[in-house]
Amino acid sequence: MENYISEPLIIEPEGGNDMGKKVLIATLYSPEPVILATTRLGPERLILLVDKEPSPEQEKSLKIISDSLGKVIEVKVIKTDVYDIVSIATKCVEVIDLQPKEDSIYINITAGRKTKAIGLLFAAYARHDRVKKIAYNPEEDKSSVVYLPRLSFKLTESEKKILEYIDTGKYENTSELAKKIDLSTAMLYRSIGELKDMDLIEDEEPLRLTDAGKIARL
Repeated sequence: MENYISEPLIIEPEGGNDMGKKVLIATLYSPEPVILATTRLGPERLILLVDKEPSPEQEKSLKIISDSLGKVIEVKVIKTDVYDIVSIATKCVEVIDLQPKEDSIYINITAGRKTKAIGLLFAAYARHDRVKKIAYNPEEDKSSVVYLPRLSFKLTESEKKILEYIDTGKYENTSELAKKIDLSTAMLYRSIGELKDMDLIEDEEPLRLTDAGKIARL
């Protein structure tokens, strides 16, 4: 533990970065992965995701981080659901959207529950254009870093509208949905088929969004 804390932080001087600040958003359970990631990246702002009711281990980790990193960088805590991936992703998207546009956002999904990590990962996909890197530190080798691909849902405007109308239920039938989106019925069916292939719409009637589909339209 002392090894991580004693490593020097690479903090840029005040006003030294005209392109904005580095922001690290990370899941939290034990403090080591977060401290290691922070030491390597040298962010000016650290945002930690914890449970709505933090466990004793999370509370302990928060204190360690606050007493060490909190003295030199800004540390914020965001409470999220534990198992609801859509809720976690929604909260993470809100956090990303709140960061100034000129800031560089980095994601680390090493610590915490898998559901929390997946929610943060999906949020990074939903805000592909805002995220610089997504990192994971393997438990077997803490000195290594795995950078995950910055995937994107890459939806067209028509596909976004299809997901929106299906999610809100603001249509009576497929013909009305086609008119609302300004697509031919044939093109609508084709788009719905593609969205089903992407696992964004459930492959059954009536049409419903999967969890991934709900996140894709954030």
